[in-house]
Amino acid sequence: MASAEERTLGVEDVLSRWREQGIRNVRFELPDMHGTSRSKLVPIEHAARYAEEGLNMYGGTVVLDSRSDVVPGTLYNEEIGYADQRLKPDPATAAIIPWVQHTGRMICDTYWDDGRPLGAAPRHVFRRALERCQKLGYEPLIGIEPEFYLLDRDTKQPLFEGYHIFNTVRNTCVPVIERIVNETRQFGIDIITANCEYAGSQWEIAFGPSGGMAGPDIAFSFKTAAKELAHQEGLLASFMSKPFADSAGCGAHNHIGLLYRESGENAIGDPDHEWGLSKVGRSFVAGQLRHARSIYALLAPTVNCLKRRRTHTFSPTNVSWGLEDRTAFVRVKGGSVKNRHIENRAPTGLSNPYLASAALLGAGVLGIIDELELEPPATAPAEEDASKPKLPTSVEESLSALEGDEKIVELLGEEFVRAYTVMRRYELARLADHVTDWELQEYLELY
Repeated sequence: MASAEERTLGVEDVLSRWREQGIRNVRFELPDMHGTSRSKLVPIEHAARYAEEGLNMYGGTVVLDSRSDVVPGTLYNEEIGYADQRLKPDPATAAIIPWVQHTGRMICDTYWDDGRPLGAAPRHVFRRALERCQKLGYEPLIGIEPEFYLLDRDTKQPLFEGYHIFNTVRNTCVPVIERIVNETRQFGIDIITANCEYAGSQWEIAFGPSGGMAGPDIAFSFKTAAKELAHQEGLLASFMSKPFADSAGCGAHNHIGLLYRESGENAIGDPDHEWGLSKVGRSFVAGQLRHARSIYALLAPTVNCLKRRRTHTFSPTNVSWGLEDRTAFVRVKGGSVKNRHIENRAPTGLSNPYLASAALLGAGVLGIIDELELEPPATAPAEEDASKPKLPTSVEESLSALEGDEKIVELLGEEFVRAYTVMRRYELARLADHVTDWELQEYLELY
């Protein structure tokens, strides 16, 4: 990712430096609705022109479903004659890709020919929440902890079994882990820890928090990098939430801090309050709780995500908060007031970092705007507190809750909510038509 100096450069300045460094190609990247990288590779001699005019790409790319189906009713397809969008790169995201020869990349924002942004594009959705936060005088710091499996690419099975969390031998028993740690650092990602996770062949690699758009940009970049590097080593890196019924699920815990924009001081902590939270911090947590059921469609977006959510798995099942409580929806973190921040434990491994961050930041900001009071923390462990409302138990339930929350719809944008809910329901319809292995085993011979 770009350095502090490079973030002030324009696209042409970046391209000029890259030419001097022998870069031949530029990847124009677009995060889609699932947080997947869609891109075109552009020879560097054509990159400046495309950056100025916008690189044409099929506009419906933003709203493809998880199988890359073209979904009717998602606003960017038959409604506009399947027109192109224009990708314009953000120079703040410029980075040379260490694992691809002579190639740089920039993440793009996307517009129609008349200059209007695609309101459903995830980067645009996060920007809406970010700008609302900044207008209140706060700058968010966001860091995400992705968990993933490394699998045999042909069999799609784990490389080893057993429960060996933090086992030193397992941490780097697969050479690609060291490649991921080292080459993503060269890419500009501030890796802070790496370890094997609870299940066999599962890892967690965490990176430091970043301000503004850089928070979800870095998470998006890391997931793409891990998958590319694993592929080069003949493996499959999967962030799927629950790939195996008898193994641990993959989370992507979202850490958010708030700084005062003028002073840079922590806006969330208060050493004199019994919970260590300022009025702003308490309202921020209360906002995430009030809108928890509405934003859950972006934190656990698929039917597979809900198979991760079980008690005694450190995945929240109810709307609760606690101090250092791993079972709560919101976990207040930080050993000192200076480091006090909010960890939301609901986002799953396959959640889109832009949309999950937009939902959580936006809900917290609404709590600040509405000056919400925070209820006392749940009795630990929070997941066993029967007084707390349950999170949605189906994707349809969470989609309906999203549509019914006027404040969240206004914050994220009606255009996004319409496109997103139509796309997800299309996936649900495909699933409803699918005959599963379980059904065949259960009914085929007997009946």
